[in-house]
Amino acid sequence: MANYIFAFEDIGALMENVFMPILEEAGMFIAHQTVCTVQCCKCGIQMTPNAANMCVKCPSSKFNMIEGLQKHVIIIHCSVCDTYLQPPRTWIKAELESAELLRFYLKRLKISNEVKTVDTKFIWTEHHSKRIKVKMTVQKQVLNRVVLRQAYTVEYIVQDHLHKSCTRFQDNPDQWVAKVCNSNSMSFTGELSSL
Repeated sequence: MANYIFAFEDIGALMENVFMPILEEAGMFIAHQTVCTVQCCKCGIQMTPNAANMCVKCPSSKFNMIEGLQKHVIIIHCSVCDTYLQPPRTWIKAELESAELLRFYLKRLKISNEVKTVDTKFIWTEHHSKRIKVKMTVQKQVLNRVVLRQAYTVEYIVQDHLHKSCTRFQDNPDQWVAKVCNSNSMSFTGELSSL
């Protein structure tokens, strides 16, 4: 008998392609397994059975997972030093469409514990539009362990606002920072200048 080396993803394919021909050659009777189908309890189309006995489209039309999730979020951005405000007072530096910026955006989004974020990615927008769009895929368990996934877009509105040190610089870039001296030190500096 020849040696068989195959890579099959599931045991059913292994049984059908390797062991069944060997058993049939040996003269054994093999009952082939059939896949049964049932009708969806909502729309009536034929489908393989699952825990909810519904097709893929029916639960997604019955349950709206993105209801109550934020679709618009305002982000404060300093255009001078290219940083983003993480409330209350922390400024974070991140490149456009970077992983750090995506992580920052997701922290700003309020998502309920029932919904789990599966995938996120940036959608290209014009830089001057001050809008950054992120496509998110969320999933939620409904009806007897049936997991539904739904994609939606969150629009982040970027508002420019200079933070404290950049504001001081923008007001008067030629401004000098100095300390006011008392009268004793002023007389000492006067004596030095006369020398």
